[in-house]
Amino acid sequence: MKKKLISILTVALSCMLVLGGCGGKGKTTEKTSDEVKSGPVEGYAKATDSSKNVSLAKDRKDTLVIGINAPEGIFNPLYSESAYDMYIMESMFTGMIAPDEKGLPVEALAESYKISEDGKTYSFKLRDGLKFDDGTPLTTEDVAFTFTAGCDKEYDGVADFVNTTKIKGAKAYKEGTASTIEGIKVVDDKNIEFTLEEVNADAIYDFTAQILSKAYYGKGYTQGHLNYIKDLHAKPLGCGAYKFVENKPGQEVDLVANENYYLGKVKIPNLIYKVTSETTRIQMLQTGEIDMDMVTVNQDNVGKLQEAGFLDLHVFPTNGYGYIGFNMKDEKFTDVKVRQALTYGLNRKEIVEAVYAGGYADVINVPQSKESWAYSKPKNDYAYDKEKAGKLLDEAGWKVGSDGIREKDGKKLEIKFTASTPNDVNDAIIPVAQANYQEIGIKFEAEQMDFNAVREQVTSGKAQMFFMAWGLTPKIDNTGILGTGGAQNKTGYSNPELDALFLKGLQETDTEKRKAIYADVYELINKELPYIFMYQRRDMWAVNSRVKGFENQITPYKNFTYSLNKLTLE
Repeated sequence: MKKKLISILTVALSCMLVLGGCGGKGKTTEKTSDEVKSGPVEGYAKATDSSKNVSLAKDRKDTLVIGINAPEGIFNPLYSESAYDMYIMESMFTGMIAPDEKGLPVEALAESYKISEDGKTYSFKLRDGLKFDDGTPLTTEDVAFTFTAGCDKEYDGVADFVNTTKIKGAKAYKEGTASTIEGIKVVDDKNIEFTLEEVNADAIYDFTAQILSKAYYGKGYTQGHLNYIKDLHAKPLGCGAYKFVENKPGQEVDLVANENYYLGKVKIPNLIYKVTSETTRIQMLQTGEIDMDMVTVNQDNVGKLQEAGFLDLHVFPTNGYGYIGFNMKDEKFTDVKVRQALTYGLNRKEIVEAVYAGGYADVINVPQSKESWAYSKPKNDYAYDKEKAGKLLDEAGWKVGSDGIREKDGKKLEIKFTASTPNDVNDAIIPVAQANYQEIGIKFEAEQMDFNAVREQVTSGKAQMFFMAWGLTPKIDNTGILGTGGAQNKTGYSNPELDALFLKGLQETDTEKRKAIYADVYELINKELPYIFMYQRRDMWAVNSRVKGFENQITPYKNFTYSLNKLTLE
């Protein structure tokens, strides 16, 4: 196979505007109990005393119980949006490609794949003997149906094979001016080709969509009539490690091992996703009612989990980041020296430590996780330095007035910060920013409101500065949020040089060459500072030590669902 490009995730995951920060640690680091107690847990920390395990868990010999927030019950890879539906869906469906620990593509249902020299055609060869969980064959006709359905005019899910992937002829099919999609070619039962309108190195993400059965989901399908498929969301038929048994809304979702799974029947016969909450999950882990769950990382929670003795901890940076945005329609923010001064002049480390005490978040300087294959360290870390901040403001023409507030062209350097409440991050930012900025001659005032109101202020261009966060996927192109006119560019930032680099990155399908391009991207972003980049926090999965096989398997880019076939129960 010709190794090209990139990182991957299910097509349903895309960049999202969220309230909190966002993390990943691919490398396993085992710690002794003394090391764990002396500092923050990082990587994989083994249970300190598995002999303390409780009978409720130990007696459950054939069932793995995973705690999650209540799912919406949309178990369809083309439509699932919530992370909790997605965990369940990923347990029951598989794509042609899957992510590895760093988000790079590895073969799943596909035996191999290649990209044409011009970068426009993606050819996939399926493995022999693939079947859905009802025993029916899985062929390229099912693959073609999955992508065709995603281009139907009635399709209203999160995938965008028309405008983002840009499959040739997809737009014409969606508009009803063509009866087939020109860019989807079924060669035979095992080989299929996708041709794009233009080179798009990130397209591999979209080709990781989990495959639907045409016989089940496409029975009676005709172009322009797809809404019937929503009636099947609660009755999924997949090709993954497990198959659906029952959904008990608000309680649990029951699955059973799929004997037709392409990697062989998994070793744990039953899988239950049990509904938990922030107030119940730690206790349910301690009593053995559940075997694993994602728990908020802080010193108190880590301490409680370690006290149990029989829980392994997997801690890694969240795949995302918190940031303070500027409204680029406001003249004072168009000067890069002002943006740099505002970054130097804010003690970000103090803010991050106040919110994520104990080392469970890092100050960042580019919009990318350090765990990404594309990450490169920028030259400037913008460590708190009020002298540098003041000098930059002087150079930008903002001089300190008689009242201590800087002025330029008769205008005071005053900033209004639009902040959502309740929000621990904003509660930390406001007092620190007020004190820090006052020292360098800036008047900083906060206006607090609920999150939806903040979003409206940001979207309408009324907010001057604000705190938000982006959730990332292995899809590394930032055109949508930082490119000129990007669909999710809420600040109005525009830089033709950066736009050109984004385009160059999308047109290069060789991984190493692309990494070099993104080193230039991140260096330019680090210099330009379209945002004040704040932090990347941690995520944590707590797992009963009786569950074996998760070592090295949980990372920001690889959900535990991709490793279900590796698990056993002790």
